[in-house]
Amino acid sequence: MNMIFILIGCSILLALIFLAAFIWASRTGQNDDTYTPAVRILFDDELKEENND
Repeated sequence: MNMIFILIGCSILLALIFLAAFIWASRTGQNDDTYTPAVRILFDDELKEENND
């Protein structure tokens, strides 16, 4: 029974470490998208409408 409490404590500690690492990475810009700005020029900004007059 004592081993279960130790394992629960270790898992909560590990989860808090991962949460802190995720928050740190989000605040420092580690998850910023660097691919999309490079290919944005390839996409049309506006759809061209055909004249049906």
